[in-house]
Amino acid sequence: MRTVIALTLIALLAVSATSYAAKTAGENNGPDVDETPFESYTATSPSVSGETWTLVVVMDEAHMSNNTTFEITSQICLNDGVCDPPVVQEVDVDGATHTTSLTPPDDHSYVNWRVKAMYEDDSTDYFPYGSWYTIWSSCYYDDGGYYGPDADGDGCAGESEDTPGFTLIPALTAIGLAIALARRD
Repeated sequence: MRTVIALTLIALLAVSATSYAAKTAGENNGPDVDETPFESYTATSPSVSGETWTLVVVMDEAHMSNNTTFEITSQICLNDGVCDPPVVQEVDVDGATHTTSLTPPDDHSYVNWRVKAMYEDDSTDYFPYGSWYTIWSSCYYDDGGYYGPDADGDGCAGESEDTPGFTLIPALTAIGLAIALARRD
């Protein structure tokens, strides 16, 4: 049983590290409205820790007229490399306009978002498929340094030095200990 738990932890860390590494630091990515059911979208950029971040997605007329609905999911990732679980957002719908907002925590690196389009025939599509659109924060950590308009030398403006976090080295140490304990039994 312990081996299964240890392998699960390793897989989760690998997925988290791969997701983080695939992004180009500081470069927002969003949908190409010509390839999606969106007429337009806007998002607060950059996202700022402790301040409201808002996303507005406008459904195009063709999808609006065939009773398509949207579900918007967000995920917040922190500067220590850990991402919160995805959260289905509450969305205000006014005709074709879908609006949601959230407040990122201190020391967040970026906000991920995606849209699930649900059609009248019970089929679904994800935009983007298998990935996320990303809005970077005003202070993010990348490759040994902090960047963005709120970066302040070795951290983020207003950030305390004792910000908690679960970094890669302690995570790998914990996994190694879990594996050693599993083998001991």
